[in-house]
Amino acid sequence: MDQLPNLGREQEMLESMGMKSIDELFSNIPEAIRHDAPLPLRAPQSEEEIWADAQRLLNANVTLDQRPSFLAAGLVRNFVPTMVGMLATRGEFLTSYTPYQPEVSQGMLQAMWEFQTMVSELVGLPVANVSMYDASTAAAEAITCAVRVHGRKAVQKSVVYISCFVPPERLEVIRNYTQGSGIEIRMIEHLHDGHLDLESAAAAAGCCAVYVEQPSSFGILDPGLMQLKEAIGEETALIVGVDAVSLGIVEPPGTWGADIVVGEGQPFGIGPTAGGPIYGIFAAGERYTRQMPGRIVGLSRDVDGKRAFTLTLSTREQHIRRHRATSNICSNETLIALMGAMHMALLGPRGLERLALRVAAATEATKTAVTAIVGIELVDPGASNFREFAVKLPGEASDALAHLDSEGVLGGFDLGVWWDFMSTCLLIGADERTSESDIAALVTGLSSWVEEAGA
Repeated sequence: MDQLPNLGREQEMLESMGMKSIDELFSNIPEAIRHDAPLPLRAPQSEEEIWADAQRLLNANVTLDQRPSFLAAGLVRNFVPTMVGMLATRGEFLTSYTPYQPEVSQGMLQAMWEFQTMVSELVGLPVANVSMYDASTAAAEAITCAVRVHGRKAVQKSVVYISCFVPPERLEVIRNYTQGSGIEIRMIEHLHDGHLDLESAAAAAGCCAVYVEQPSSFGILDPGLMQLKEAIGEETALIVGVDAVSLGIVEPPGTWGADIVVGEGQPFGIGPTAGGPIYGIFAAGERYTRQMPGRIVGLSRDVDGKRAFTLTLSTREQHIRRHRATSNICSNETLIALMGAMHMALLGPRGLERLALRVAAATEATKTAVTAIVGIELVDPGASNFREFAVKLPGEASDALAHLDSEGVLGGFDLGVWWDFMSTCLLIGADERTSESDIAALVTGLSSWVEEAGA
Protein backbone atom coordinates (compact mmCIF):
# COMPACT_ATOMS: atom_id res chain seq x y z
CA MET A 1 0.00 0.00 0.00
CA ASP A 2 1.32 3.43 -0.88
CA GLN A 3 2.19 5.50 2.13
CA LEU A 4 0.11 8.65 2.73
CA PRO A 5 2.06 11.88 2.40
CA ASN A 6 3.33 13.26 5.67
CA LEU A 7 0.54 15.77 6.20
CA GLY A 8 -1.24 16.84 9.36
CA ARG A 9 -4.42 14.94 10.15
CA GLU A 10 -6.50 18.05 9.52
CA GLN A 11 -5.02 18.48 6.06
CA GLU A 12 -5.62 14.81 5.27
CA MET A 13 -9.31 15.19 6.03
CA LEU A 14 -9.61 18.35 3.99
CA GLU A 15 -7.96 16.75 0.98
CA SER A 16 -10.25 13.71 1.21
CA MET A 17 -13.18 16.13 0.90
CA GLY A 18 -11.56 17.92 -2.04
CA MET A 19 -10.83 21.10 -0.10
CA LYS A 20 -7.69 23.08 0.50
CA SER A 21 -8.37 24.93 3.78
CA ILE A 22 -10.61 25.27 6.80
CA ASP A 23 -11.90 28.57 5.40
CA GLU A 24 -13.15 26.71 2.33
CA LEU A 25 -14.88 24.13 4.56
CA PHE A 26 -16.82 26.84 6.40
CA SER A 27 -17.32 29.16 3.44
CA ASN A 28 -21.10 28.79 3.58
CA ILE A 29 -21.21 30.23 7.14
CA PRO A 30 -21.63 34.04 7.11
CA GLU A 31 -18.48 35.83 8.23
CA ALA A 32 -20.44 37.93 10.73
CA ILE A 33 -21.15 34.91 12.91
CA ARG A 34 -17.80 33.17 12.60
CA HIS A 35 -15.57 32.96 15.65
CA ASP A 36 -12.05 33.42 14.34
CA ALA A 37 -10.27 33.87 17.65
CA PRO A 38 -9.24 30.67 19.47
CA LEU A 39 -11.72 29.42 22.02
CA PRO A 40 -10.64 30.04 25.65
CA LEU A 41 -10.12 26.36 26.39
CA ARG A 42 -7.67 25.12 28.99
CA ALA A 43 -4.81 22.86 28.09
CA PRO A 44 -5.39 19.07 28.05
CA GLN A 45 -5.74 17.49 31.48
CA SER A 46 -5.00 14.08 32.91
CA GLU A 47 -7.81 11.89 34.23
CA GLU A 48 -6.82 12.77 37.80
CA GLU A 49 -7.03 16.50 37.07
CA ILE A 50 -10.39 16.17 35.34
CA TRP A 51 -11.79 14.16 38.26
CA ALA A 52 -10.51 16.72 40.77
CA ASP A 53 -12.18 19.54 38.82
CA ALA A 54 -15.43 17.59 38.58
CA GLN A 55 -15.45 17.02 42.35
CA ARG A 56 -14.79 20.69 42.98
CA LEU A 57 -17.75 21.68 40.81
CA LEU A 58 -20.06 19.02 42.24
CA ASN A 59 -19.19 20.00 45.81
CA ALA A 60 -20.50 23.49 45.09
CA ASN A 61 -24.04 22.01 45.07
CA VAL A 62 -26.03 21.93 48.30
CA THR A 63 -28.05 18.73 48.57
CA LEU A 64 -31.17 18.20 50.65
CA ASP A 65 -29.18 15.87 52.90
CA GLN A 66 -26.47 18.36 53.87
CA ARG A 67 -28.67 20.61 56.00
CA PRO A 68 -32.16 20.68 57.53
CA SER A 69 -34.55 20.75 54.57
CA PHE A 70 -38.23 21.65 54.37
CA LEU A 71 -38.38 21.93 50.60
CA ALA A 72 -40.97 19.77 48.82
CA ALA A 73 -43.38 21.40 46.30
CA GLY A 74 -43.66 18.32 44.10
CA LEU A 75 -40.49 16.34 44.75
CA VAL A 76 -39.62 14.98 48.17
CA ARG A 77 -36.61 14.07 50.23
CA ASN A 78 -36.92 10.41 51.15
CA PHE A 79 -34.99 7.39 52.32
CA VAL A 80 -34.45 4.65 49.74
CA PRO A 81 -33.20 1.30 51.12
CA THR A 82 -29.77 0.26 49.83
CA MET A 83 -31.32 -2.96 48.57
CA VAL A 84 -33.17 -1.01 45.85
CA GLY A 85 -30.00 0.21 44.18
CA MET A 86 -28.37 -3.19 44.49
CA LEU A 87 -31.27 -4.95 42.76
CA ALA A 88 -31.77 -2.28 40.12
CA THR A 89 -28.15 -2.49 38.94
CA ARG A 90 -28.40 -6.18 38.13
CA GLY A 91 -27.76 -6.79 34.45
CA GLU A 92 -31.15 -8.39 33.91
CA PHE A 93 -32.76 -4.99 34.42
CA LEU A 94 -30.10 -2.70 32.99
CA THR A 95 -29.85 -4.52 29.67
CA SER A 96 -33.59 -4.76 28.99
CA TYR A 97 -34.85 -1.74 27.04
CA THR A 98 -38.19 -2.69 25.54
CA PRO A 99 -39.30 -6.32 26.00
CA TYR A 100 -40.81 -6.74 22.55
CA GLN A 101 -39.98 -10.45 22.57
CA PRO A 102 -41.81 -11.93 25.57
CA GLU A 103 -40.21 -15.36 25.13
CA VAL A 104 -36.84 -13.92 26.23
CA SER A 105 -38.11 -11.17 28.56
CA GLN A 106 -40.30 -12.96 31.11
CA GLY A 107 -38.31 -11.74 34.12
CA MET A 108 -38.47 -8.09 33.11
CA LEU A 109 -42.12 -8.36 32.11
CA GLN A 110 -43.04 -9.99 35.42
CA ALA A 111 -41.28 -7.20 37.34
CA MET A 112 -43.24 -4.63 35.33
CA TRP A 113 -46.47 -6.53 35.99
CA GLU A 114 -45.74 -6.57 39.73
CA PHE A 115 -45.28 -2.78 39.60
CA GLN A 116 -48.66 -2.40 37.92
CA THR A 117 -50.28 -4.66 40.52
CA MET A 118 -48.89 -2.68 43.46
CA VAL A 119 -49.96 0.66 41.97
CA SER A 120 -53.43 -0.74 41.26
CA GLU A 121 -53.81 -1.91 44.86
CA LEU A 122 -52.40 1.36 46.19
CA VAL A 123 -54.90 3.63 44.40
CA GLY A 124 -57.91 1.29 44.37
CA LEU A 125 -58.36 0.96 40.59
CA PRO A 126 -58.18 -2.19 38.46
CA VAL A 127 -55.68 -1.22 35.74
CA ALA A 128 -52.29 0.54 35.94
CA ASN A 129 -49.61 1.12 33.32
CA VAL A 130 -45.84 0.80 33.67
CA SER A 131 -45.29 4.45 34.58
CA MET A 132 -45.20 7.87 32.94
CA TYR A 133 -42.47 10.51 32.76
CA ASP A 134 -43.71 12.34 35.88
CA ALA A 135 -46.87 13.51 37.62
CA SER A 136 -47.44 16.40 35.21
CA THR A 137 -47.35 14.33 32.03
CA ALA A 138 -49.49 11.72 33.79
CA ALA A 139 -52.11 14.39 34.60
CA ALA A 140 -52.06 15.74 31.04
CA GLU A 141 -52.35 12.26 29.54
CA ALA A 142 -55.21 11.44 31.91
CA ILE A 143 -57.12 14.47 30.69
CA THR A 144 -56.67 13.66 27.01
CA CYS A 145 -57.58 10.03 27.76
CA ALA A 146 -60.81 11.15 29.46
CA VAL A 147 -61.71 13.40 26.54
CA ARG A 148 -61.30 10.48 24.13
CA VAL A 149 -63.63 8.36 26.25
CA HIS A 150 -66.26 10.98 27.13
CA GLY A 151 -65.92 13.59 24.38
CA ARG A 152 -68.69 12.38 22.07
CA LYS A 153 -71.40 12.01 24.68
CA ALA A 154 -70.45 14.90 26.97
CA VAL A 155 -72.89 17.79 27.27
CA GLN A 156 -69.91 20.14 27.60
CA LYS A 157 -67.88 18.67 24.76
CA SER A 158 -64.08 18.90 25.03
CA VAL A 159 -64.37 20.86 28.30
CA VAL A 160 -62.21 19.97 31.30
CA TYR A 161 -62.34 21.57 34.77
CA ILE A 162 -59.17 21.85 36.86
CA SER A 163 -58.59 22.94 40.44
CA CYS A 164 -57.25 26.50 40.53
CA PHE A 165 -54.61 25.36 43.03
CA VAL A 166 -52.89 23.00 40.62
CA PRO A 167 -49.22 24.14 40.53
CA PRO A 168 -48.60 26.46 37.55
CA GLU A 169 -45.83 24.26 36.12
CA ARG A 170 -48.20 21.28 36.00
CA LEU A 171 -50.96 23.43 34.53
CA GLU A 172 -48.59 24.57 31.77
CA VAL A 173 -47.78 20.96 30.87
CA ILE A 174 -51.51 20.25 30.71
CA ARG A 175 -52.04 23.28 28.47
CA ASN A 176 -49.21 22.15 26.19
CA TYR A 177 -50.92 18.79 25.79
CA THR A 178 -54.40 20.18 25.21
CA GLN A 179 -53.98 23.42 23.28
CA GLY A 180 -53.77 21.70 19.89
CA SER A 181 -56.59 19.28 20.62
CA GLY A 182 -59.48 21.70 20.91
CA ILE A 183 -59.80 21.01 24.65
CA GLU A 184 -61.09 23.92 26.72
CA ILE A 185 -59.77 24.27 30.27
CA ARG A 186 -61.89 25.92 32.95
CA MET A 187 -60.98 26.42 36.60
CA ILE A 188 -62.74 25.29 39.79
CA GLU A 189 -62.49 27.66 42.74
CA HIS A 190 -61.61 26.85 46.35
CA LEU A 191 -63.12 28.20 49.56
CA HIS A 192 -61.24 30.35 52.08
CA ASP A 193 -60.32 27.25 54.10
CA GLY A 194 -58.53 25.75 51.11
CA HIS A 195 -61.21 23.13 50.44
CA LEU A 196 -62.74 22.73 46.99
CA ASP A 197 -65.90 24.77 46.34
CA LEU A 198 -68.40 22.00 45.57
CA GLU A 199 -70.91 24.53 44.24
CA SER A 200 -68.31 25.72 41.74
CA ALA A 201 -67.55 22.09 40.93
CA ALA A 202 -71.21 21.38 40.19
CA ALA A 203 -70.85 23.53 37.06
CA ALA A 204 -68.57 20.79 35.73
CA ALA A 205 -71.41 18.27 35.50
CA GLY A 206 -71.62 16.99 31.95
CA CYS A 207 -68.06 17.94 30.97
CA CYS A 208 -65.40 15.42 29.94
CA ALA A 209 -63.27 15.47 33.10
CA VAL A 210 -62.48 17.15 36.39
CA TYR A 211 -58.90 17.17 37.72
CA VAL A 212 -58.16 17.75 41.42
CA GLU A 213 -55.34 16.84 43.78
CA GLN A 214 -55.47 15.10 47.17
CA PRO A 215 -53.61 16.46 49.05
CA SER A 216 -53.66 19.84 47.31
CA SER A 217 -50.55 21.83 46.44
CA PHE A 218 -50.81 23.28 49.97
CA GLY A 219 -50.78 19.79 51.49
CA ILE A 220 -54.47 20.00 52.43
CA LEU A 221 -56.46 16.78 52.71
CA ASP A 222 -59.97 17.77 51.63
CA PRO A 223 -62.81 15.52 52.87
CA GLY A 224 -65.18 17.31 50.50
CA LEU A 225 -63.61 15.52 47.56
CA MET A 226 -65.45 12.40 48.70
CA GLN A 227 -68.67 14.04 47.37
CA LEU A 228 -67.15 15.36 44.16
CA LYS A 229 -68.07 12.39 41.97
CA GLU A 230 -71.69 12.69 43.04
CA ALA A 231 -71.63 16.40 42.17
CA ILE A 232 -70.23 15.99 38.66
CA GLY A 233 -72.05 12.79 37.66
CA GLU A 234 -71.08 9.35 36.45
CA GLU A 235 -70.49 10.42 32.85
CA THR A 236 -67.76 12.92 33.82
CA ALA A 237 -64.35 11.45 34.57
CA LEU A 238 -62.94 12.28 37.97
CA ILE A 239 -59.13 12.47 37.79
CA VAL A 240 -57.26 12.68 41.08
CA GLY A 241 -53.59 13.52 41.56
CA VAL A 242 -52.16 11.97 44.72
CA ASP A 243 -49.16 11.89 47.01
CA ALA A 244 -48.48 8.17 46.69
CA VAL A 245 -47.10 7.86 50.23
CA SER A 246 -50.26 9.35 51.74
CA LEU A 247 -52.22 6.32 50.51
CA GLY A 248 -50.64 4.35 53.32
CA ILE A 249 -53.16 6.01 55.66
CA VAL A 250 -55.58 7.90 53.38
CA GLU A 251 -58.47 6.17 51.64
CA PRO A 252 -57.57 5.34 48.02
CA PRO A 253 -59.32 7.61 45.49
CA GLY A 254 -60.63 4.60 43.58
CA THR A 255 -62.93 3.80 46.52
CA TRP A 256 -64.58 7.23 46.52
CA GLY A 257 -65.26 7.68 42.84
CA ALA A 258 -62.00 8.46 41.05
CA ASP A 259 -61.94 7.15 37.49
CA ILE A 260 -58.24 7.88 36.89
CA VAL A 261 -55.51 8.38 39.49
CA VAL A 262 -52.13 9.91 38.70
CA GLY A 263 -49.20 11.09 40.78
CA GLU A 264 -45.48 11.34 41.31
CA GLY A 265 -43.88 7.96 41.89
CA GLN A 266 -40.57 9.51 42.99
CA PRO A 267 -41.12 9.01 46.76
CA PHE A 268 -40.76 5.29 46.07
CA GLY A 269 -37.44 4.11 44.72
CA ILE A 270 -35.48 7.24 43.93
CA GLY A 271 -34.48 10.57 45.41
CA PRO A 272 -35.36 14.00 43.95
CA THR A 273 -32.33 13.79 41.56
CA ALA A 274 -32.51 17.52 40.75
CA GLY A 275 -35.87 16.97 39.06
CA GLY A 276 -35.08 13.94 36.94
CA PRO A 277 -35.11 11.23 35.99
CA ILE A 278 -38.27 10.39 37.91
CA TYR A 279 -41.51 8.60 37.03
CA GLY A 280 -45.25 9.10 37.27
CA ILE A 281 -48.01 6.67 38.14
CA PHE A 282 -51.22 6.18 36.15
CA ALA A 283 -54.16 3.91 36.98
CA ALA A 284 -57.73 3.84 35.73
CA GLY A 285 -61.03 2.02 35.59
CA GLU A 286 -61.64 -0.64 32.96
CA ARG A 287 -63.57 1.63 30.59
CA TYR A 288 -60.38 3.66 30.05
CA THR A 289 -58.06 0.71 29.41
CA ARG A 290 -57.98 0.92 25.62
CA GLN A 291 -57.36 4.67 25.70
CA MET A 292 -54.67 4.66 28.38
CA PRO A 293 -51.19 6.01 27.57
CA GLY A 294 -47.96 4.12 28.10
CA ARG A 295 -47.37 0.40 28.36
CA ILE A 296 -49.46 -2.29 29.97
CA VAL A 297 -48.11 -5.76 30.72
CA GLY A 298 -50.70 -8.51 30.56
CA LEU A 299 -50.76 -11.87 32.33
CA SER A 300 -51.91 -14.93 30.40
CA ARG A 301 -51.16 -18.69 30.14
CA ASP A 302 -48.98 -20.46 27.62
CA VAL A 303 -49.81 -23.75 25.87
CA ASP A 304 -48.52 -25.65 28.91
CA GLY A 305 -50.72 -23.68 31.29
CA LYS A 306 -47.84 -21.74 32.81
CA ARG A 307 -48.06 -18.02 33.54
CA ALA A 308 -46.87 -15.87 30.64
CA PHE A 309 -46.36 -12.10 30.53
CA THR A 310 -46.43 -9.85 27.48
CA LEU A 311 -47.02 -6.25 26.42
CA THR A 312 -50.67 -5.81 25.51
CA LEU A 313 -52.86 -3.23 23.76
CA SER A 314 -49.76 -1.75 22.14
CA THR A 315 -51.60 0.46 19.68
CA ARG A 316 -51.35 3.18 22.31
CA GLU A 317 -47.68 3.68 21.49
CA GLN A 318 -45.94 4.97 18.43
CA HIS A 319 -43.89 1.82 17.86
CA ILE A 320 -46.84 0.01 16.29
CA ARG A 321 -49.78 1.22 14.19
CA ARG A 322 -48.70 4.75 14.97
CA HIS A 323 -51.53 6.30 12.92
CA ARG A 324 -53.90 4.94 15.56
CA ALA A 325 -51.74 5.62 18.59
CA THR A 326 -53.46 7.32 21.53
CA SER A 327 -50.27 8.60 23.13
CA ASN A 328 -46.66 9.44 22.37
CA ILE A 329 -45.49 8.05 25.72
CA CYS A 330 -43.25 5.33 24.35
CA SER A 331 -39.87 5.20 26.10
CA ASN A 332 -41.15 5.46 29.65
CA GLU A 333 -39.17 5.41 32.88
CA THR A 334 -39.37 1.64 33.30
CA LEU A 335 -36.13 1.05 35.21
CA ILE A 336 -36.96 3.77 37.75
CA ALA A 337 -40.52 2.47 38.04
CA LEU A 338 -39.08 -0.95 38.86
CA MET A 339 -36.99 0.71 41.56
CA GLY A 340 -40.28 2.01 42.93
CA ALA A 341 -41.71 -1.50 42.84
CA MET A 342 -38.68 -2.81 44.72
CA HIS A 343 -39.08 -0.10 47.36
CA MET A 344 -42.81 -0.80 47.78
CA ALA A 345 -42.18 -4.55 47.99
CA LEU A 346 -39.55 -4.02 50.69
CA LEU A 347 -41.95 -1.84 52.67
CA GLY A 348 -44.97 -4.09 52.37
CA PRO A 349 -48.44 -2.93 53.54
CA ARG A 350 -47.39 -2.36 57.16
CA GLY A 351 -44.20 -0.60 56.15
CA LEU A 352 -46.13 1.72 53.85
CA GLU A 353 -48.57 2.57 56.62
CA ARG A 354 -45.68 3.26 59.00
CA LEU A 355 -43.97 5.45 56.41
CA ALA A 356 -47.13 7.50 55.85
CA LEU A 357 -47.62 7.89 59.61
CA ARG A 358 -44.03 9.13 59.98
CA VAL A 359 -44.59 11.77 57.30
CA ALA A 360 -47.93 12.81 58.82
CA ALA A 361 -46.40 13.05 62.30
CA ALA A 362 -43.45 15.10 61.03
CA THR A 363 -45.88 17.42 59.22
CA GLU A 364 -47.98 17.99 62.31
CA ALA A 365 -44.96 18.51 64.58
CA THR A 366 -43.45 21.04 62.19
CA LYS A 367 -46.75 22.88 61.76
CA THR A 368 -47.31 23.11 65.51
CA ALA A 369 -43.80 24.44 66.12
CA VAL A 370 -43.82 27.00 63.31
CA THR A 371 -47.28 28.41 64.03
CA ALA A 372 -46.28 28.95 67.67
CA ILE A 373 -44.01 31.77 66.45
CA VAL A 374 -45.71 35.12 67.00
CA GLY A 375 -46.32 36.78 63.65
CA ILE A 376 -46.65 33.59 61.61
CA GLU A 377 -50.10 32.26 60.72
CA LEU A 378 -51.46 29.31 58.79
CA VAL A 379 -52.88 30.18 55.40
CA ASP A 380 -55.63 27.61 55.93
CA PRO A 381 -56.20 27.19 59.68
CA GLY A 382 -58.11 24.10 60.71
CA ALA A 383 -57.14 22.09 57.64
CA SER A 384 -55.63 18.63 57.85
CA ASN A 385 -52.25 18.45 56.12
CA PHE A 386 -50.01 15.78 54.74
CA ARG A 387 -46.34 16.52 54.00
CA GLU A 388 -46.85 20.27 53.39
CA PHE A 389 -48.57 23.30 54.84
CA ALA A 390 -48.57 27.00 53.95
CA VAL A 391 -47.94 29.87 56.35
CA LYS A 392 -48.31 33.63 56.00
CA LEU A 393 -45.26 35.62 57.07
CA PRO A 394 -44.88 39.24 58.22
CA GLY A 395 -42.73 39.93 55.15
CA GLU A 396 -41.62 38.52 51.84
CA ALA A 397 -41.09 34.77 51.76
CA SER A 398 -38.00 35.25 49.58
CA ASP A 399 -36.40 37.34 52.35
CA ALA A 400 -37.23 34.70 54.95
CA LEU A 401 -35.71 31.97 52.79
CA ALA A 402 -32.55 34.00 52.25
CA HIS A 403 -32.20 34.45 56.01
CA LEU A 404 -32.81 30.76 56.66
CA ASP A 405 -30.24 29.87 54.01
CA SER A 406 -27.67 32.00 55.83
CA GLU A 407 -28.53 29.97 58.95
CA GLY A 408 -27.95 26.71 57.10
CA VAL A 409 -31.61 25.75 56.65
CA LEU A 410 -33.55 25.08 53.44
CA GLY A 411 -36.75 26.63 54.69
CA GLY A 412 -39.29 25.64 52.04
CA PHE A 413 -40.78 27.09 48.88
CA ASP A 414 -41.73 30.70 48.14
CA LEU A 415 -45.35 30.52 46.96
CA GLY A 416 -44.88 33.89 45.28
CA VAL A 417 -43.01 31.98 42.58
CA TRP A 418 -46.30 30.29 41.70
CA TRP A 419 -48.76 33.07 42.46
CA ASP A 420 -47.78 36.76 42.83
CA PHE A 421 -50.46 37.43 45.45
CA MET A 422 -48.84 34.82 47.75
CA SER A 423 -45.38 36.40 47.89
CA THR A 424 -45.59 36.55 51.70
CA CYS A 425 -46.51 32.88 51.97
CA LEU A 426 -44.13 30.01 52.56
CA LEU A 427 -44.82 26.36 51.72
CA ILE A 428 -43.09 24.18 54.30
CA GLY A 429 -42.63 20.46 53.68
CA ALA A 430 -41.79 17.62 56.05
CA ASP A 431 -40.85 14.01 55.38
CA GLU A 432 -39.87 10.76 57.09
CA ARG A 433 -36.36 12.12 57.66
CA THR A 434 -37.45 15.33 59.43
CA SER A 435 -35.97 15.29 62.93
CA GLU A 436 -36.61 17.29 66.09
CA SER A 437 -33.29 19.07 65.58
CA ASP A 438 -34.33 19.99 62.01
CA ILE A 439 -37.56 21.52 63.31
CA ALA A 440 -35.68 23.38 66.05
CA ALA A 441 -33.29 24.85 63.46
CA LEU A 442 -36.22 26.00 61.31
CA VAL A 443 -38.01 27.59 64.27
CA THR A 444 -34.85 29.34 65.46
CA GLY A 445 -34.18 30.73 62.00
CA LEU A 446 -37.74 31.90 61.41
CA SER A 447 -37.97 33.43 64.90
CA SER A 448 -34.83 35.50 64.40
CA TRP A 449 -36.05 36.65 60.98
CA VAL A 450 -39.45 37.67 62.39
CA GLU A 451 -37.71 39.69 65.09
CA GLU A 452 -35.57 41.43 62.48
CA ALA A 453 -38.70 42.09 60.40
CA GLY A 454 -40.20 43.84 63.42
CA ALA A 455 -43.34 41.74 63.61
